[in-house]
Formats: sequence, C-alpha cells, structure tokens
Amino acid sequence: MTTSSSAAAFRTESDSMGAMQVPAEALYGAQTQRAVLNFPISGQPMPAPFVHALLAIKAAAAEANQQLGGISAAQAQAIQAAVAELQALPDETLLRHFPVDIFQTGSGTSSNMNANEVLATLAGRRLNDKVSANDHVNASQSSNDVVPSAIHVAAAQALQNRLLPALQSLVATTLDKARATHAHVKTGRTHLMDAMPVRLSQALEGWAAQLALAQGQLQGVLPLLQKLALGGTAVGTGVNADPQFAALCCAALNRQTGMAFAPGENRFALMGAQDTAVAASGALKTLAVALMKIANDLRWMNSGPLAGLGEIELQALQPGSSIMPGKVNPVIPEATAMVAAQVIGNDAALTIAGQSGNFELNVMLPLVARNLLESIALLAGVMPPLADKAIASFRVNEQRLKQALSRNPILVTALNPLIGYAKAAEIAKLAYKEDRPIVDVAAEHTDIPRAELEKLLDPAHLTGQD
Repeated sequence: MTTSSSAAAFRTESDSMGAMQVPAEALYGAQTQRAVLNFPISGQPMPAPFVHALLAIKAAAAEANQQLGGISAAQAQAIQAAVAELQALPDETLLRHFPVDIFQTGSGTSSNMNANEVLATLAGRRLNDKVSANDHVNASQSSNDVVPSAIHVAAAQALQNRLLPALQSLVATTLDKARATHAHVKTGRTHLMDAMPVRLSQALEGWAAQLALAQGQLQGVLPLLQKLALGGTAVGTGVNADPQFAALCCAALNRQTGMAFAPGENRFALMGAQDTAVAASGALKTLAVALMKIANDLRWMNSGPLAGLGEIELQALQPGSSIMPGKVNPVIPEATAMVAAQVIGNDAALTIAGQSGNFELNVMLPLVARNLLESIALLAGVMPPLADKAIASFRVNEQRLKQALSRNPILVTALNPLIGYAKAAEIAKLAYKEDRPIVDVAAEHTDIPRAELEKLLDPAHLTGQD
C-alpha cells in the first residue's frame, strides 16, 4: 500500500523483524531494503555475472522443487518465467533491482533474499496470487549453500565463455608473431644488461609458454568450480532439502548453461571454506604475472625511439602527451600492467577472505564473488587488445637490432672454450672501451683466423637455432 503521494512514494512491506518502508516501484521487499539502509558502504552492487548465476540457480531450484512436490507447477513456471524476464534485461537495468552493496553480510544472505523477493514479486504478478520469497522461491535452499554455488557457477561460466577463449587467442597470436619474427636476432639481456643473443621468436615463444602454463592451471580448476554446495542448506547437513534436490537442481542448471555442474562430494568444505575460489584466483594471479612480464618486455623493447632500446615499434594508437607534440606511448602494455596489478591485489584480498571460514560457513562470500569475477573480467578484457594492438602489430627495427649486436662484447663468451674466461674478459673490456665490434678486437688479440671468428661470433649461430 502507498503511504505517500509525493514523488518518492513508499509502500509498507513486512518481514520477520516487522514493517519496513520500501520504494513503491521496487520489485524487492523488506529484507532487501534493510540491507540497502544497513550497508551504504561502496555504492557497488554485486557483479552482474553473480546475479545472473544466482537467478539461474533459482530457476533450476524451482524446477527441482516442482519435481519433488515442494511447490506447484504453476509456482515453478512463474518463478522460471520471472527469471527469464530478468535475465533478458541489460545488466545496468538488471542491477537496479539488485542494489545490495558488495560489503554486506558475509554469507551474502541479503543478496540471496534480494533475489528471492524480486522473483516472488514477479511470479506473484504472473499468478495473481502470493508467492513467498522464503517458502517458494527459496525452497530447499539456504543462503549458505546458494551463494557459494552462485560464485562457482558465475566463475565457471566466465572462465569457459570469456577468459579461456581470450587466452587461447592470445597464445595463438603470440606464436604467429614468433613465426613471423624468427629471422630477427636481438641482444639478450639479463639484469637489464647486455647478454648473449636470442632470436625474437625465442622471446615470444617464452611468453607463449608462460601463457600456456596459466591456461593449463585455469583449465584444471574449471572442473572444481563445477562442484556445487547446493543441497547443504544451512550448515551442510541438508536440513529441509530432499536428498534428490541437489542432483535435480544441477541437472536443470546444466540444461540452462550447457555446462556440467554437479553436487559437491563434501558440502561442509564447499560452505565452510572457499578453497576452490582461492585456487582459481591463484591461477588468475599466475596469468596476471605473465601478462605483467610480457607488457614490461614490450615497453622496454619499444622504449625510445632515440634514447631507449628502440628494438620494436608498437602501433601508434593515440597522442602520448598533452604538452609534448609527437610523443607516442605504449598504452596497451601500460593498461595490461595495471590490470595485472589489480588482479594481484584482488588475489591478496581473496586469500584473506578464503581464510575467513568460521566453522560451517565462510563469512566473506560477497568479497570472494566480487574479486574473483572482477579478475576474470579484467583479464578477459585486456588480452584481446594486447594481442591485436601490441603483439600482432608491432614492427621490428632490424637496423637497431644489428647495430646493437655488432657492438655487443658479450659475444666473446663463445670464445671461452678456446681462449679461457680471463682472456675473453680482457677482449670484452677492450671492445667496450674502444666501442668497436668484438670480432675486430678478437682478431687482433687472438690467433684464431678471422673467418673462424666470424663464424664463432655469429649472433644467429649463438641462438642455437641456425
């Protein structure tokens, strides 16, 4: 009932704690409104992928509960139709109905009840009859098993549908560029100092191997994310849920998503801990660390163009300075490095959250959801531009590579077996001092014929890939 004729009209809703004034047009009820008032903290709602996963679970639960006789066919169909209506909304519109802050009750109960209340309202309108948020929409469930399950569902879908395809494409692009640059030999560097030569393709293949390692870790955690806590209800024992509920619910969820969700072998672990989410975040951090390394290598090789290394030229994408005309910066590697830093930070917070399992429930679930899903989204978002606008499109400065190689005294390392380390060091120091090619200095200070020196000190030969 409307209690005010003003523009900010409210209606009165009730829950177990009593009456609450709720915005008249809101689909949610009293418990959601209490959470909105209790947690005016960040202004950030739960991530849209989490909300979509939560709604998918509610639709699957309605189907399972109907099969088990817990709710009527009409109620189940109305709940499922309400889910479909919400799932079809743009994320911005959807989240207006899910305003609860990320920093809320540690179980995510407020978000679970938010979904229950919204679906009860929409289903009730379809039936022209009351649908209970607790007794019907939440039948056979608890926030304590639904929220961990929604985290797994959202993360598994995001990994399979967004992150892993983007990562596979980045690996393929990197290997393609390696093949295209195989003929280019550059000065290797250790400690940022000149070292023995490498092929540019070898450096790129190293990046691809880093990415492939992270890819394998993420693929390994994907089956674990498809194990759900559903059926555990309040503390893992399954009180008020039919023993068949979890399997039926997962089967219905799989029909929606095309994935392979299944009840977890031990719901106490899935509810009292968040070890799978921690493992997934660790794999995401591994990928972030690899991307940071790749981004920094690109920035260094592109540095200059005159006073830096200038070995490659990244695609010019935008002006680099508001005051220095003609300056162009490595913006895609910089954005990649910032994403990597954020993912590493998310992992640190999520690690602490993972430690916050107190007896039968982890009490930092919303933070786990937020950080895990943000990390996946950021990494999935940055890899396509890194692939297309940095790695695939950079141009090799062959003249700069040859210039540096011809004056690299470290090439004398190849002569160690013939003249010894000490003599080789003398030749290297002299070449540095006189700024002369190492082959010229070696020809003057050894008995090795010039032709043999040129072969021994050939940078391409020294890469181990002629």
